[in-house]
Amino acid sequence: MRQVLTTDAVGSRDRLSYWVDMICSTYVRLDCSPLPAAAGTFDGEIEHHRLPGLEVSVVRSGPQTVLRTRAAIARDPEDCFLVALQTRGHGMVEQDGRETLMAPGEFAIYDSRRPYTLRFSEDFEEMVLKVRGEALRATVRDVESLTATKVSGTTGPGRILHAMLHSLRGELGTLPAASTAAIGDSLLSLVAAGLGTLRGPQRVEANALRTYHLARIRRHIDEHLHEPDLTIESVAHQLGMSVSHLHRLFAGEPHSPAQHLWARRMERCCKDLSDPRLAKRPVSDIAFRWGFNDAAHFSRAFRERYGCPPREWRQRALGFKEPLQRRHSPRPSAR
Repeated sequence: MRQVLTTDAVGSRDRLSYWVDMICSTYVRLDCSPLPAAAGTFDGEIEHHRLPGLEVSVVRSGPQTVLRTRAAIARDPEDCFLVALQTRGHGMVEQDGRETLMAPGEFAIYDSRRPYTLRFSEDFEEMVLKVRGEALRATVRDVESLTATKVSGTTGPGRILHAMLHSLRGELGTLPAASTAAIGDSLLSLVAAGLGTLRGPQRVEANALRTYHLARIRRHIDEHLHEPDLTIESVAHQLGMSVSHLHRLFAGEPHSPAQHLWARRMERCCKDLSDPRLAKRPVSDIAFRWGFNDAAHFSRAFRERYGCPPREWRQRALGFKEPLQRRHSPRPSAR
């Protein structure tokens, strides 16, 4: 799926708030402030593609500072890594007491579960891969120790990743579905290989076939989350394996298969409840959209997991008590 979002869709006074909406809906909840020199002429564009297992985007904009704060994490706890490959201009990444300045061709990662800061002092362009946290942690041990540490784009895996992404830019919207899964796996492997060139990382010695099947299971779950009758049994059946085999594949993982399915549904609901574009949509509609079939059960489960009812979560996330009218043009829809 390809989606293009641009501040050209709204008037100049609404561009910054619209940009914040764009980056929050594409990545995770963030705060953004343009540098004074760019405040009066702020613009930006995001071209977004969904591949099985990860998301790829090209982001272009002017000088700015982007913050992932503790308050934003509390409102949107999605667990993912962002892999930023600089393609134009320079970008500074700060996380976990480290900072690195990326030049074109270099990439670095940052973890959505902890605060980070991105600084761009000039017009810039990046290609960003959004990868589920568990997927990268299953591939690179102690990956959290590698945040805000750049990987060279001139040699080794970094150079190959840069070349592959550059080649893909014009093809992502036209690739057949059968190809995108393999490409997504290849991109993740190249990111892991690039991180493997940094000090201290060690690849997890995992059985390649097990890793392959886990990726298939997680991808199938993500693609069918909206189906209320999606169960671990139906996943196993659709993928041609026994339920007991599926459970054995998850042995040693942080969550059981059922817990993983439930957590992914909750994460999707949290993201929608924090989306100002969906402020008028009833909470129950959002729950049903992501496979829950009982509003009362969803509300109880949400409170147990996040410490407050979903309606209160939405009020905190959006900063109001009743749905508000949007003050600028609607976001362009995906095509």
